[in-house]
Amino acid sequence: MSTRHGNPTASAIQVVLRILTILATAAATYVMVTSKQSTVVYGIPLQAQYNYASAFKFFVYANGIACGLSVLSLIVALALCVRGSRASDSFFLPTIDLLVMSLVMAGFAAATAVGYIGKYGESHIGWMSICDNVAIFCRRVTTSVIASFIAFFLLKVIAIMTVFRL
Repeated sequence: MSTRHGNPTASAIQVVLRILTILATAAATYVMVTSKQSTVVYGIPLQAQYNYASAFKFFVYANGIACGLSVLSLIVALALCVRGSRASDSFFLPTIDLLVMSLVMAGFAAATAVGYIGKYGESHIGWMSICDNVAIFCRRVTTSVIASFIAFFLLKVIAIMTVFRL
């Protein structure tokens, strides 16, 4: 992974960070999609699953798209390394990194807001907490949001590295 113009270590770090981003967004998507729990509360059946909340659906789409775009950015970064260019030499790569970072941030922000209401309720408007009744679902949602936040952090590090390499 040596480059004519840049530090081969920085290029290798970017490739590793991109792989970790792919894993984090894939994990966030998978965990959220497979999160569901059924229970009975006061004799009423209650089922919780991600597709009942539009914010959770957006979260899944955002992380799924981010995963796909991260795979594409990894391929481009590897091609640039093989060609002997820095990843920051391409206009495409830093632009897609910032777009993906924004998408992931929007997804986990939306999921965090809905998850917070699910965990603590909103007494001012009469919404009750549901996590007391579907704790497994809530733990999986929390795990998924944490994986997405890790992806956001990795993308932020990639963006900062790119800016410093410019």
